[in-house]
Amino acid sequence: MTTRIVFNNDIIKFMSIFQNVTKTSLKDCIDSNSKMIFIVDENQAGKAIGKKGANIKRLEQKFKKKVMVVEYSKDISQFIKNVIYPSKVKDITEEDGTFTITPIDTYTRGVIIGRSAANLREFESIVKRYYPIKELKVAQ
Repeated sequence: MTTRIVFNNDIIKFMSIFQNVTKTSLKDCIDSNSKMIFIVDENQAGKAIGKKGANIKRLEQKFKKKVMVVEYSKDISQFIKNVIYPSKVKDITEEDGTFTITPIDTYTRGVIIGRSAANLREFESIVKRYYPIKELKVAQ
């Protein structure tokens, strides 16, 4: 069972600005300390980003933060790939609610995990907003 997502006034304001700039349908907005993460509907990421990233640049100037766009997918493995993009993976496997990501090389593995596993936990929290997973892991 996924958790119910509740938005405060600031998040609703950010979502409205995002939709006005990008003209896309938006599912979610996550405001972390260093960046804004927007979850758009399927097949909307390209439109949200804009030509040569024009929409993203405009939004980053407005919010004074990095902006990340993630495309939602009904397929959980594809959604995980979208969340960790631009990092490439060989495979994503599932066992008892734990999803294991197999990166293409050690550099990619480090990027996905991040310092003190910060990136991995952030990715995990995004996925948990939509899917009832136990944990995200990165294979050796």
